[in-house]
Amino acid sequence: MDLPPPPDTTALRATAVRRLIALQDAGQLTRTRIHGVADAFDVDARTVDRWLANARAHNGTYTPTTRARFELTEHMLTAVARWCGNATAAWRELKTNPHPDDPPLPALPTFHRAVTRALSPGQRAGLRAGEKARRALDVHGQRERHHRNYAWETDHVEASVKVRIDGHLRKPWITFFIDCAHSAICGLAITPQRPSREAVLVAIRDAVLIDDHHGPFGGIPDYIRVDGGKEFLCATVGQALGALGSQLIELPPYTPDGKPNVEAVNGAIKKTLFAGLPGYTHAPTLINGKPITPDPPYLHFEAFVGKVREWVDEWNHHPLETLENQTPAESWHADTALIHTVPASDLHTYTLERHGNPLTINNSGVRFKKRDYIADWMHGFVGEKVTLRYLPHHDHRVELYDPHSGHHLGPAYMANQATPEQIRALKRAQRREADRLRAQLKKADKARRTLYAAVTEPEPPTPLTALPEDQTLTYLRDLDGHSLQAEALPDVIPLPPPADDWTRPQNDPTPPAPQDTPDGEQDPQ
Repeated sequence: MDLPPPPDTTALRATAVRRLIALQDAGQLTRTRIHGVADAFDVDARTVDRWLANARAHNGTYTPTTRARFELTEHMLTAVARWCGNATAAWRELKTNPHPDDPPLPALPTFHRAVTRALSPGQRAGLRAGEKARRALDVHGQRERHHRNYAWETDHVEASVKVRIDGHLRKPWITFFIDCAHSAICGLAITPQRPSREAVLVAIRDAVLIDDHHGPFGGIPDYIRVDGGKEFLCATVGQALGALGSQLIELPPYTPDGKPNVEAVNGAIKKTLFAGLPGYTHAPTLINGKPITPDPPYLHFEAFVGKVREWVDEWNHHPLETLENQTPAESWHADTALIHTVPASDLHTYTLERHGNPLTINNSGVRFKKRDYIADWMHGFVGEKVTLRYLPHHDHRVELYDPHSGHHLGPAYMANQATPEQIRALKRAQRREADRLRAQLKKADKARRTLYAAVTEPEPPTPLTALPEDQTLTYLRDLDGHSLQAEALPDVIPLPPPADDWTRPQNDPTPPAPQDTPDGEQDPQ
């Protein structure tokens, strides 16, 4: 009896048999052709003869015969799953307690082959170790890279390193923003605790800005792919990205294949940076589980941040196989796509959370979350409405804006946490306002005074503004002690005739005054 053909050659075998039958009906079938088919399928020529006999017996259609084999029932599959994919343990249970509706249980090797046919390697791995092990055997496609700033990916990663933070040992968190086209790290934010929306806003600001501090990677992306983290999907982050014109794409939770670029960065920093730092939490241990070095020289938080920044610079200038051995920097600069950016002052506004209703400036400043915020520019604005924006978890400072025009008025600081410099600036501004008001009042008082003309005869006082023009000018001239006629414009007050020794233009119609010559005669000039 023939063995069942492999699934991928059944159709080809049926086609070859139909061709041979057609040649046989036409009287053109030879042993050479049969041997050619046998060589193509790596079988003996007598096997091809049996295929032809099979087709003749089924009206010219080749129908391969199959051997009856044992198949698992639903109850048997449940037993295999209950034993976490252990086929031997499931076979023993079924052998001891058979199900009345199941067929007789075969030998253990046959049962193993049935389990292998019924469950794929990924399903068996999932039964043994769970969904993560099953996904390790999945096949994923690859997105088109497009151009720079077409799409970014973002995610958090917990550092596998303990660092010193305010006298305690903690594991910091890092938030990355990666450009998908060139695998470049555009921005990041590092927090001593699990990141919140504040860390996301700081990372967005660091990724979008392009300057000497932030580097050449950045701009405004068209799309940003995130997972289901609430800090990425909150209203504040949505408003910030909406103001930039970027679209947020929410991926299903626990789908690292949806953002492979940022996952690659997260895996690389664990192996190439964290593993070499003191305080690495996955370092080898002794037989009792204790670390080899009981008290390693833990890094301080500032030093850890510096190490991460250095590693980011190395990543952006290290060749990657996915970029055909180009560095992310080389690939980025070779891209001719335009980079759209935003001024730093506007970006600062976009990445702040907005308080709902306008607040009123009172004598204690601005009241927000049961705290007073003051600023040196607030003097004279008591009673005015302002719009407040703030960075989450940074309560020491807020930003205030005009509620109508959106103009940035300035920052305000928590009153009970103001520094001595801020208090001095507040006092100086108060004195400036007082001096400005005093100067304005003096100027107004001086403007209200009325000057009266001096008299020599008994008569009512006459304001200077009531005198005729010629009398007023005469009075002012005498009062100032000099003649205004010398400073007047020609079209306001007539000038006196020029001196005789002046040189006159050729077309001057004014005749010169006659002068005496040394001989006593008049010089005709």
